[in-house]
Amino acid sequence: MNAVLEVRDLTVTLGASPVVRGVDLTLRRGEVLGLVGESGTGKTLTALALMGLAPADARVGGSVRLLGEELLGLPVRELARIRGRRIAMVFQDPLHAFTPVQRVGDQLAEALRIHQHPRPRRESAQRRAVELLDFVGVPRPGWAARAYPHQLSGGMRQRAMIAMAMANNPDVLIADEPTSALDVTVQAQVLEALADVRRETGAALLLVTHDLGVVARTADRVAVLYAGRIVETGPVEAVLTRPRMPYTLGLVGSVPRPDARSPLTPIPGTAPAPGTAGPGCAFAPRCPLAEPDCVTSDIQLLGVDSPSRAGLAGFAAHEAACRRVRLVAQRTAVELFPPGGEAAGEAKGHVPGEKLSGGLIAPPTPRHGTPGSWARPTPAVPGPPRATPSLPLSTSPAPPTAPSPAPAPELVLRVTGLAKSYVPPSGRRRRERAVIAVEQVDLEVRRGETLALVGESGAGKSTALMEILSLTAPEAGVVEILGQDVARLTRRTARLLRGAVQIVPQDPMSSLDPRMPVGDIVAEPLYARRVPRDVVAARVPRLLGQVGLEAGDAERYPHQFSGGQRQRVAIARALAVEPALLLLDEPVSALDVSVQAQILDLLLRLKRELGPAYLLVSHDLAVVRQIADRVSVMYAGRTVETGPVDEVFDAPRHPYARALLSAVPLPDPVAERARRRIVLPGEPPSGVPVTAGCRFLARCPVAALLAPGRRTRCETEIPRATQVTVAGTHTVACHFPHGGMPWQHIRTDRGTSGRPWNQPPDRPPVH
Repeated sequence: MNAVLEVRDLTVTLGASPVVRGVDLTLRRGEVLGLVGESGTGKTLTALALMGLAPADARVGGSVRLLGEELLGLPVRELARIRGRRIAMVFQDPLHAFTPVQRVGDQLAEALRIHQHPRPRRESAQRRAVELLDFVGVPRPGWAARAYPHQLSGGMRQRAMIAMAMANNPDVLIADEPTSALDVTVQAQVLEALADVRRETGAALLLVTHDLGVVARTADRVAVLYAGRIVETGPVEAVLTRPRMPYTLGLVGSVPRPDARSPLTPIPGTAPAPGTAGPGCAFAPRCPLAEPDCVTSDIQLLGVDSPSRAGLAGFAAHEAACRRVRLVAQRTAVELFPPGGEAAGEAKGHVPGEKLSGGLIAPPTPRHGTPGSWARPTPAVPGPPRATPSLPLSTSPAPPTAPSPAPAPELVLRVTGLAKSYVPPSGRRRRERAVIAVEQVDLEVRRGETLALVGESGAGKSTALMEILSLTAPEAGVVEILGQDVARLTRRTARLLRGAVQIVPQDPMSSLDPRMPVGDIVAEPLYARRVPRDVVAARVPRLLGQVGLEAGDAERYPHQFSGGQRQRVAIARALAVEPALLLLDEPVSALDVSVQAQILDLLLRLKRELGPAYLLVSHDLAVVRQIADRVSVMYAGRTVETGPVDEVFDAPRHPYARALLSAVPLPDPVAERARRRIVLPGEPPSGVPVTAGCRFLARCPVAALLAPGRRTRCETEIPRATQVTVAGTHTVACHFPHGGMPWQHIRTDRGTSGRPWNQPPDRPPVH
């Protein structure tokens, strides 16, 4: 069987609450097992228990055998001897896992000197630390070894953590959400580093993640965890393409795809809190196929009638803990969990999956987006006269007329040549050069349209968003909102225009006053605009209803809501003053996929019914494909490509856009492993690089293949945006844009260490 790690009936109890309830796992040498599920299902606690790192007050039971040796019950000294040498862990947040006052190289060398016998000398351990950093693709490994953890970027810290984990050639690696907070290009580098480590050491990898795309790309088998139990397991192709557990089916259907826009399937209800699951199937309260027996009696994993890879009996078995396997096999995710529809047992007119005062409730949007009585547009809020056009929440349809060309929707936002720089707060300001965060941003958003700003961290997306929101004269360029130049606003007109632009922040909890009830939070913008109290009292319940909450929730406080509910509160507050432009700053980045699907469905419905313009900032390109009409790609403070979302995603022209899109994993193992990926060398720049030519030159796979004479243009001249389609809606800022062939056809290179692209010199450049 060649198993290196065998886990049998693992249980972890915190206080009186059983969090992990009888988990069985087996890892073979060189294998990748993905452990997936929503937040709170027990994934991380399972990983910590395997390492002997469960909380001090936790009671751990069952069996964990590493190469036949039982780990549970070992003395602390024996566990310390094994951890780091035979079983190692890559933690989710390396900044907190590293010692902040010790250099990175010293920490890697310490791991070598503790576990290797004979004990290496300090100098040789330091040299080996640099070699390990270079192996996992950390640029300038010598400098990184001398740096402190806070001086490295997130991707570099994660790769340094992988280097520490592999330092002693362990038999088992456990990676807990190793890519959850990283950009897609850095995520690709980290996944490539993990693959390199497995090839080098032959270690088995337990990959704990909520990202099904990462699992589809890297895993051999997958185990789905729910309420502390494995509810489905098997080969990754079988589980993700032919799920036989309703929870898995809904989970896969909730994941947006970057290759096509498709209806998402939010799962109604929320996972039970630890210790609250009943004797039967824990998913029964959320399952549209549940029977009375599902609630009262438990069911173990059973083999399902699903084709799997031949010749791999046992490990290739596809098993699910469900009584309705045959019925699930006949349903799609959309049929089982209708987008915006009402599944069996759901209460009409309520939000899916959120625990409110009435318990578990279901989605408010009627099927196929047909407006229901609860969703009637509310009248506009009376208030002081505005100097700018307002956004009414209800419009009367115009009488039918003879067909005529439809006028273009009203231009809500125009940004031209926006620039922003800042002086770092440390050091002597006179001797420091200002850091350019945004150098040249151009964009337009019309009423009822969604424009997405995408790019890696540090590209300037959030800075551009804050410059628009400030309603003050920009450092350079022009910002026009509803036709008015913000640089020429008086104090009074700026105050009146303020209601036309609202923001939904990335972390709603940090933006909601914990001392105020939700009703007061939603009403605060209305009071700021001097709306009468009786109008506010009538308006707040309507706003809560529009975002899928109940009127009674106005009396509750933010900490009493789930993450998805808090995001709904933030959206209700932003809609209170009827904005013409809604700025969405990573609105779903901190949410589980099922809750993320609910919020995306809500945003699409609100745009359809109320008609505001959305400016969305996101690093998740799959979310962008789902919700955006147009997309603008930013790199190093400049707009490098803009166009309709389908055109840019299906046939990107700029090399950076092509690399960005190729790095986004698909939740389909077959399609994902057939794709070609471009892994960019190096790191994203911190601020705009001081160069004369193209800002992307140092990482560009096209420029690396150009003849010296043609490359000179990239080195000396900044590319200007040019039209690349007949319609004039697709612009690219590149001297050698791609001809429009699908990006999957471009060649790839691992490139994790920043080494040059190794395409043979006799092969013609691809552009």
